[in-house]
Amino acid sequence: MWAFVFKRTLIALSVALTISVLCFSLLQLSGDLALSIGGPEATAEQVEQIRIEYGLDRPVIQQFTSWLWGAVQLDFGRSYYYQSDVMDLVVERLPVTMTLGVMSLAIALGVSIPLGVMAALKRGSWLDRMAMAIAVTGQAMPNFWFGLTLIIIFAVKLQWFPAAGSDSWQGFVLPAVALGYYATPAMMRLTRSGMLEVLEADYIRTARAKGLRTGTVIFKHALRNAVIPVVALAAVELGFMLGGSVVIETVFSLRGLGQLAWNAISRNDYPVVQAIVLIIALFYIVLTLLADILNAALDPRLRAR
Repeated sequence: MWAFVFKRTLIALSVALTISVLCFSLLQLSGDLALSIGGPEATAEQVEQIRIEYGLDRPVIQQFTSWLWGAVQLDFGRSYYYQSDVMDLVVERLPVTMTLGVMSLAIALGVSIPLGVMAALKRGSWLDRMAMAIAVTGQAMPNFWFGLTLIIIFAVKLQWFPAAGSDSWQGFVLPAVALGYYATPAMMRLTRSGMLEVLEADYIRTARAKGLRTGTVIFKHALRNAVIPVVALAAVELGFMLGGSVVIETVFSLRGLGQLAWNAISRNDYPVVQAIVLIIALFYIVLTLLADILNAALDPRLRAR
């Protein structure tokens, strides 16, 4: 098991290094950063002064090593627009995005796993067709449109939840539903297919032949093996939720990383953009690594890969 963890950790570190190179390179290729910082009205002397002040006149390799060393120490410099430490801005907004991501994942799992199990047990029934219809609708419906629909129904007409803001837990309900529903179809279909495959296995027939109760066979034997790929997908979906929260946070006016990223992009605030992209990518890598380790713990056959 430890050899598997060590191998996966090395892969995760190599991916993290690759992403840091890409994150730095893409912004360097976006144009003259000094000119973007100075604006269209800046003179040549002012642009040159900005280039020297921010170290943009140094060789690219030196700029990258300096930026990477600062990133390792969680020092991403100062924001061009907010004139504040970038990490302070990230730390201030991160809890909102993490809360939204965890709530969305909880909603997605709470809906997809029971639906997937029931659809597999009632294969070909109206319940199975309803579950598949929910899956198709969820993938076809844009989450921003679904979010606006939730606002109109539950915030404007029924007034059950606030339409915007994150001052209380009620403010997270509608955005979490909008973001979680988008992840539900994939996990529901994977749970259904996994259950269908497991229910046909020989050990399930043996368990039933021994006279075990249906609930024991389904939840203790079948679901434990069927849910293994769902664990890996859930970690990936949580990473997608953290990275894809830009639209939902904008629709519901949540002061999270997504909204901060949108503001930074629109204002050419490159240090903030670099920090958010790298931090979300690291979250994604860590979640994927934890999912691999958990899968290996649940299924020892995966440790030999």
